[in-house]
Amino acid sequence: MKNEATGLKRIFTAYEFSVKGLKACYQSEAAFRQEVWLAMVLIPLAIILGKTKIEQVALIATVFLVLIVEMLNSAIESVVDRIGDEYHVLSGAAKDMGSAAVWLSLMLLIITWLIILI
Repeated sequence: MKNEATGLKRIFTAYEFSVKGLKACYQSEAAFRQEVWLAMVLIPLAIILGKTKIEQVALIATVFLVLIVEMLNSAIESVVDRIGDEYHVLSGAAKDMGSAAVWLSLMLLIITWLIILI
């Protein structure tokens, strides 16, 4: 179904789709739920522990990046799973690449937090 809304209505419609996507990911993906709960701890810590506004933004941005990449990984997995249950090398590679992207975003989070806080 194509969204034909324009202007302000389009913005509200896009927001509604985004909320649906967040809910779907939270309900279906354990890793995303864990990362959301981690974010609820890390974001206040970033505000407390960051000495400057730039440090606070860097710490918070890495948390959001993990959530964003996890959602994209979940979307890739959903599309691949919809295609079929049988194994295909390209489907496996797509899922592995999505997983690697999440891992890289987590490594960036850890490195950023260590550099800023130590």
